[in-house]
Amino acid sequence: MRNNGRGQAVLPRKTRTRARPWLPRLNHAGKPSFVREGSPTVVAGRSLPGLELFPARTNSANLDSVIGEPLPPTYRTNLGMLFEGDCLDVLPKIRNATIDTVFADPPFNLGKKYGGKVNDNLPESEYVGWCKRWLEQCVRVLKPGGSLFLYNLPKWNILLATHLMDAGMTFRDWIAVSIKFGLPIQGRLYPAHYSLLYFSKGKAKTFINIRVPIARCRHCNRELKDYGGHRDAMNPKGVNLTDIWDDIPPVRHWKFKSKKRQTNQLSTKLLTRVVRMSTLEGDIVLDPFGGSGTTFDVCERYGRRWIGIEIQNSDIIIERLDRGEVEHHRNGDYVEEKSGNNGRRR
Repeated sequence: MRNNGRGQAVLPRKTRTRARPWLPRLNHAGKPSFVREGSPTVVAGRSLPGLELFPARTNSANLDSVIGEPLPPTYRTNLGMLFEGDCLDVLPKIRNATIDTVFADPPFNLGKKYGGKVNDNLPESEYVGWCKRWLEQCVRVLKPGGSLFLYNLPKWNILLATHLMDAGMTFRDWIAVSIKFGLPIQGRLYPAHYSLLYFSKGKAKTFINIRVPIARCRHCNRELKDYGGHRDAMNPKGVNLTDIWDDIPPVRHWKFKSKKRQTNQLSTKLLTRVVRMSTLEGDIVLDPFGGSGTTFDVCERYGRRWIGIEIQNSDIIIERLDRGEVEHHRNGDYVEEKSGNNGRRR
């Protein structure tokens, strides 16, 4: 046994390629989430009453058939595999039409320092051309009806959305993700959102409706809208999620971010929506820019298989997943999730 620095004893870390048992805990929303045995938040190695584990049939061994050429992963769990390398080198090795959802959060070309392997200060035409090359690979590996989400600045997503439509993808939504505490730019409107493009390869095969809590004043707790006098007719589980996400918290507190990676990290709330809206249990999610590993932790918690690629920080991802260090933001979303073909809307 060892101490985690907070006065809690945890089990020794196991080998990186060995499957780990899963135990339930309650997340901030009071719902079950899943962490590896040995994490500081495991409840004494016991199952909590009334909670169910995801079935063990979803195993990363099944992912080997998705890779067309022999390519040993840097890291794997029961549900996923992480490859260290350039996404333009790894993506061509994934077989056609094998991925259910792609989520991509590339560098924004803002001159940030990600490390020696990443150039975030390319000429504009070169940056757009680079994005188009890996997007073409992402479209190729998507199954018919699969979903693609692209998180970037509006400046870039305008151009890349056109490219995706030219490639035959079906536009579904431009989701505006509100920026908290952004800085004004002289001579321009105050930038207040990032763009999250949502495309599908033909008609989406899976879409799960999400409801969000009715907005209340944080001071008096009264509801902010009267909904035209029809409040009594509202669904008690909340209002339908719109294409403006103004409730995504920034990742600034050290509780939620990797101390070893100073660059931008995404909220688990954003990734949870993407994953649960577009996939069912056992589906495969691809993230070609692993970053700090948030996508992979969300997939692990909700029983989705995953394939990740990271050129610079795979050691940080491995450490965070091994230790169960990815803290989730409070999330009051209600997911109308169904199992089997009932969850697939064609």
